[in-house]
Amino acid sequence: MAKVLRFFGVAVLFISCNNVSQSKIDVSDVEVNVTVDRFEEKFYTSTEEDLPRLKEDYTFMFANVPDTTSLGKMKSEEELFLFNESQKVFGNFEEQREELTDLFKHIKYYNPQFKEPKVITHISNVDYEYPIIYADSLLFIALDMYLGKQSEVYSSFPMYIAQNYKKERVVVDVANDIIQRSFPSFRSRRFIDKMIHKGKELYFLERFLPAVSDSLKMGYSSEKMKWAEVNEIDIWKYFIENEMLYSSDSDLDARFINVAPFSKFYQASDGDSPGRIGVWIGWQIVRSYMRNNDVTLQELIAVSPEDIYKKSKYKPRK
Repeated sequence: MAKVLRFFGVAVLFISCNNVSQSKIDVSDVEVNVTVDRFEEKFYTSTEEDLPRLKEDYTFMFANVPDTTSLGKMKSEEELFLFNESQKVFGNFEEQREELTDLFKHIKYYNPQFKEPKVITHISNVDYEYPIIYADSLLFIALDMYLGKQSEVYSSFPMYIAQNYKKERVVVDVANDIIQRSFPSFRSRRFIDKMIHKGKELYFLERFLPAVSDSLKMGYSSEKMKWAEVNEIDIWKYFIENEMLYSSDSDLDARFINVAPFSKFYQASDGDSPGRIGVWIGWQIVRSYMRNNDVTLQELIAVSPEDIYKKSKYKPRK
């Protein structure tokens, strides 16, 4: 990889960091009705006298929550700060509503049985584990998890994580949550299977959000995206030469699958790489498979990673 990395500074000038999917379809005739309920606006501008009405209207938001806790949250300086910051970032939420409308139209195009959920925005007090919760008829979006990477709210978070806490990621995270809940459970321990399973999810993301850049879908900076594109062939060679594809070594997850500041090839240049590079390679394999096989998006779900790999005719770009 060292040779390629020396070439990196020149080669990236000819590679776009904002690749956008070419799988665009006309969804103008697909009908969806996106309703957005701004719960946080009602909650943080309410008084003690308003609480009974709020509890009646939003029983699912107050389940097993004592009134004293709710009243404390209404007056909490920390939560009021998060609410006010979200108001500055999102305003009337119209931009995101339009993005979600386009997303739901694409999902419904491929799956006519899909019913768009009611969107409820709220403040989670920086619950980074559940920024999005999709529950069939309801979709909860924690606005305080998308205030921008420079927000002081995320000052204690590593930058490789905080960089995706921005409003542009809302529609991506929503799509990801819907996709992951639509896939059957996955149990294989083989590295190639894990890469391709994650690659499937990204291919669905590509079809559902064709106007979103690859870098935003992956959660990469433009520099990290360029690195992946330039070094694709050497990454693949590394996996092959080190006999990783059919390995069940769980350590490979931390090195190449899980969210991380960089991937771990155990080379001096590792810091230049993005994390989750195995996921990105899996995506390229699935893309190659879909180009070379007559398979619908819905059929892709059931195709095994082994079949995808063997029939993909995957060849890294030089």
